[in-house]
Amino acid sequence: MEDKKKKWLRTAIFIVIGAVVGYVYYRLVGCPTGGCIITSNPYISMAYMGLLGFLLSGASDRERVK
Repeated sequence: MEDKKKKWLRTAIFIVIGAVVGYVYYRLVGCPTGGCIITSNPYISMAYMGLLGFLLSGASDRERVK
């Protein structure tokens, strides 16, 4: 039970960090003309980086059966 809790906590932390990075990227780099799909909207940028955080956390790895 404790392993699942740690796994989801790690996943949540990676998603939050990804969303924060997405917002910071939007604020610092951004696209003021609105021509860039990802960086012209903070919500899309945060969602995209949050998804990358989810993928980097390894939450999609299947548990190994012995």
